Amino acid sequence: MSERKRTVQTRATTTSRPSSVRNGRYSLTILYEDDELIAVDKPCGLPTISPEGSRTRSLYDLVTKHIQRRNPKGRAALVHRLDKETSGVIVFAKNARTKTELMSHWNEAVDERGYIALVEGTMPAQSGVLDTYLSEIDPYRVHQVPAGSRGCLRAITKYTVLSTGAGFSLLELRLETGRRHQIRVQLASAGCPVAGDERYGAKRDPLGRLGLHAAVISIARRQGEEAIRVESPQPPDFAAALKASGEPRRATAPRSEPRESRDPRPPAASPDRTRAWPGGGPASRGYRSGSASKKSSSSYSTRNKRKP
Repeated sequence: MSERKRTVQTRATTTSRPSSVRNGRYSLTILYEDDELIAVDKPCGLPTISPEGSRTRSLYDLVTKHIQRRNPKGRAALVHRLDKETSGVIVFAKNARTKTELMSHWNEAVDERGYIALVEGTMPAQSGVLDTYLSEIDPYRVHQVPAGSRGCLRAITKYTVLSTGAGFSLLELRLETGRRHQIRVQLASAGCPVAGDERYGAKRDPLGRLGLHAAVISIARRQGEEAIRVESPQPPDFAAALKASGEPRRATAPRSEPRESRDPRPPAASPDRTRAWPGGGPASRGYRSGSASKKSSSSYSTRNKRKP
């Protein structure tokens, strides 16, 4: 059977076009919705879920209220997260059963997770793979560590340079693993921190926000089912920053971070330096260059799940 994407007829309950619903002072953009899943376009600055004991409004709260318009007893179910300062597509399950099914085979369910990043400087190659080990022991800052370090986790990210200018590079990234702050730590260790990310050494903030956007996710809710692919448009100011001129703004630390934990210094060089191999690396799955930057429509499609 062909592995190429094919569009199939969706159920009547499926939202096939982006729509926005108002919830207080927030506008929730729905990219995809059916009886079991909902994908939304997360705005920068809104946490995916509120910290324990906090009453701060979160994306989880907004999605739950939307679900309860049709099902008063319904609630959103969290299956993955985005950092507060990251924007883009994020998926919630609409019931506990669907969440359990997804989490039971999460690594196989997620076929693609693509990001767009605006970073300082120039990457070592036009395309390559960042394959390093990370330590998540520090609750506020992830560290790149040598392989074999206690508790370390392997992190793999493929990248392609889309364009450069004004001291910045626009990158397309694909995650092969999903570690906390994975993209931010690996790019900083490669000498190209994400713009606006002072926590990991950025010196410039042309966007007034973290320059990281989740552009696409492809996910199959059950083993053997076709994957649903959802895209979120790239923020227009990312590309515009490559043509900007004038004095750059100083990056600001995330407001949620305790003052005593802030460390504006760039991370120390690790003995396990980030490696980059042009054209590929240890990840076995193929990568379609430019997939996240092609037509920025908030559309979705379904396709056959590729066999491992």
